[in-house]
Amino acid sequence: MSTPIALFVTGARGQLGSDLMAGAAEAGIPAIGAGSGRLDITDAAAVETALAEFAAGLPVGTRGIVVNCAAYTAVDAAETDESGAFAVNVTGPENLARSAAAHGLGMIHVSTDYVFPGDATSPYEVDDPTGPRSVYGVTKLAGEQAVRAAHPGAHVVRTAWVYGAGGPNPNFVKTMALLESKHDTITVVDDQRGSPTWSADLASGLLELAAADLPGGVLHATGGGETTWWGLARAVFAELGADPDRVRPTTSDQFVRPAPRPAYSVLSPAAWVAAGLSPLPPWRDALAAAFAAHGDEFRPTPPAS
Repeated sequence: MSTPIALFVTGARGQLGSDLMAGAAEAGIPAIGAGSGRLDITDAAAVETALAEFAAGLPVGTRGIVVNCAAYTAVDAAETDESGAFAVNVTGPENLARSAAAHGLGMIHVSTDYVFPGDATSPYEVDDPTGPRSVYGVTKLAGEQAVRAAHPGAHVVRTAWVYGAGGPNPNFVKTMALLESKHDTITVVDDQRGSPTWSADLASGLLELAAADLPGGVLHATGGGETTWWGLARAVFAELGADPDRVRPTTSDQFVRPAPRPAYSVLSPAAWVAAGLSPLPPWRDALAAAFAAHGDEFRPTPPAS
């Protein structure tokens, strides 16, 4: 019989964190959710108090696990706010890892494809050389390193192209749905490749990892297969019942952004599968499932009459 677990989830109000809390509730796993308003992970004393209380309240024989879904994800803003990105993406995770280790808690830290340079032609393996090209990527890589140094038993799970129904911020899928309602045609870059990941699928994967009690290390978890942002946008239009041909392809040099985007972000699931974990569903199937389950949340809210 497997050891019961309980979770302490940071970033619990974001799209991944909210799905993780919902998944835990459905699975009957006790979980404490801490959004930024409840816990400032950059405050070491606050983190220590929160995790000490969590550890002390665990029933005998229950394994406690911290899942860090909190992150500074404003990729372009990070280029001119390095200190802010560093605080949330490095200092905060290090605080969590140090306190989790001190109290005998497990830890799962969510990271990103942006730790890689994006110049590969085949899926990145967990031990491939990193080389972030943006401040966001640099801070996320430093956060990974800080977590593993402070808590060698921790898991770092890199993911990519995440979208969800919840959370306070718009994501690519919601943005495309909004643009579909406002424009006859739109243009989307077709020279950046990655694997769209439904946050509910990722949350399920993280719950499976938490329950598995595996040795620490780095893993990759994304939706199966790959596409471009243009391909994903066309799929969103199809789910909306709109003509995908209204989405026109373009190149990244036509959409210059403050932070460079990886041209290739596909992450290999080999280490995840080798660990005995279930691969996430293919991205296109997942998008259809997401719209079937949460179509109203993805579609723009109609103006009040």
